[in-house]
Amino acid sequence: MYKQVIILRKDLKMSKGKAAAQACHAAVHSFEKVKWSLIEKWKFFGSKKVVLAVNNEEEILEIYKQVKKAKIPCFLVKDAGLTELKPGTITALGIGPVEEEKIDKITGSLKPF
Repeated sequence: MYKQVIILRKDLKMSKGKAAAQACHAAVHSFEKVKWSLIEKWKFFGSKKVVLAVNNEEEILEIYKQVKKAKIPCFLVKDAGLTELKPGTITALGIGPVEEEKIDKITGSLKPF
């Protein structure tokens, strides 16, 4: 099976709308980095997406480092600073879509957002 994982920071205490927007940025930009043949497989099996949480910037950057090392397509979201957060604040990480096993090795211990 295949899935996409979106990770959001809990410590920022974003409004629901802000968190949703940041998750969307992560999902779309990560999706754009994936080969079309893999996207077709992901879509065929239901386009699974999971939104998970980390406690702070340090945790999201550690996961980003692991994902990059594993050569999994991803996108780290940095806020523009137009509404709730300071410019450049790291808010979210989009991973995949790729095979579930690859993502689960890195994010399997995280809790839902």
